[in-house]
Amino acid sequence: MTSHIPSTNGSRTDGPAGAVREAVLDIGPVAHGGHCVARDGGRVVFVRHAIPGEKVRVRFTDAEDSAKFWRADVVEVLEASPDRVEHFWHPADSGRAWSHGHPPVGGAEFGHITLPRQRRLKAEVLAEQLRRLAGVDRLPSGADLSAGGGGITVEAVGGTPRQQGASDGGGGLGWRTRASFSVTPSGRLGMHAHRSDHIVPVREMPLASDAINALRLWDADLQGIERVEVAAPANGSRPLVLLAPLQGTKGKRLSAVVAALPQDVSVATFDPATEEVRQVRGRTWVQETAAGHEYRVTGAGFWQIHRDAPGTLVGAVTDFLGNGGFLRPGSVVADLYAGAGLFTAVLADAVGETGSVLSVEGSPGTSRDARKNLHAAPQVEIVQGRVERVLRQQSRDFDALILDPPRAGAGKAVVGQLVASAPRAIAYVSCDPASFARDVGYFRQVGWELSGLRAFDLYPHTHHLETVALLTPAP
Repeated sequence: MTSHIPSTNGSRTDGPAGAVREAVLDIGPVAHGGHCVARDGGRVVFVRHAIPGEKVRVRFTDAEDSAKFWRADVVEVLEASPDRVEHFWHPADSGRAWSHGHPPVGGAEFGHITLPRQRRLKAEVLAEQLRRLAGVDRLPSGADLSAGGGGITVEAVGGTPRQQGASDGGGGLGWRTRASFSVTPSGRLGMHAHRSDHIVPVREMPLASDAINALRLWDADLQGIERVEVAAPANGSRPLVLLAPLQGTKGKRLSAVVAALPQDVSVATFDPATEEVRQVRGRTWVQETAAGHEYRVTGAGFWQIHRDAPGTLVGAVTDFLGNGGFLRPGSVVADLYAGAGLFTAVLADAVGETGSVLSVEGSPGTSRDARKNLHAAPQVEIVQGRVERVLRQQSRDFDALILDPPRAGAGKAVVGQLVASAPRAIAYVSCDPASFARDVGYFRQVGWELSGLRAFDLYPHTHHLETVALLTPAP
């Protein structure tokens, strides 16, 4: 049943200004993307900051009359789930933020839910995507996916230096070794609200590591800067602050910003469109450590953001491939979308000098990092280019491939090329359950099957999760 509070129809409110429409809704199941599903009359509403089974009052943030569905934020909880806790971060607390006249920041949309329930919700989303997009009804273990996410366990990962408290099972904070910020028109550090141009000033980032928070970037006058990226490696090596200047920012203003930053950090400018990085002070890269190797990562180059993610994912991938007999001394393997070479280095160890590793990365800057990181491994060939093009040019027979594509997934064309290269197995690492399930569906259409699956909570207090799967040709 839905009851309405008098309001203005057909409004969209991206920030403090604008007409307001509110409603009381009964919250249904979780959906991909950090929302829950509700109905306003006959119309579907995707509600953020709710928990299935609750009754809440919402503020519509997208409610055009012509839209197929609407979007809304919770502003008041009328009947709470037993899994609801007080949000650990005021700027991300939807009810509190809207009571102050502005939307909440993004990036902690599950912070009002206990960690065990967060993981169950993520499992439900993954199960639903696999059923709907890939046609998978049972896991390799035999677990039935028809009953929600009961057949999937989203595993907790590592510990964190700061604990939220016993009420949520502990943990979940301080895990980010990388953070991205916007800048308000007045030059204060901030973050965007979800699907909005509105920037909320922040004075802490509880999901970020202590090393990032210790920089106190919110105390700096950042006028002239559009975006700030921070990398603080988990090994304690020197952090890097990347500044994206607004067009027309003069050198004097940039110098003033740099002077306001801590002296023991490297500073560089970067262009988000071209990925060009220019040294300002110190290094243009950070030194990461994982799985017994050192990795140089330049600028905003990709690296897993959870402090324990590299070791966790390397372990899952090598377990799948090693236990299946696809990865051993002398094996021929490829690391696709290889980044700075996290998996490549470990594969080189496993196959030894009698094997070979093809490492493929599309970004020129990141590929240069991989060359520096793997220069001492003669069994590694590093190629910069599109995965499907590089594979078409290969004549070798692969024992195994590692596939770690961006959030959009590999896509049908790449899956076709992967299968055409005739590997014995593929380990697929994914950060998005929808694109992952879609690609699994493509594999199944050409006679491959899902032979192993693990899911990890590498993004506590958000809706994101990471999966590692083993795909093999069907017998």
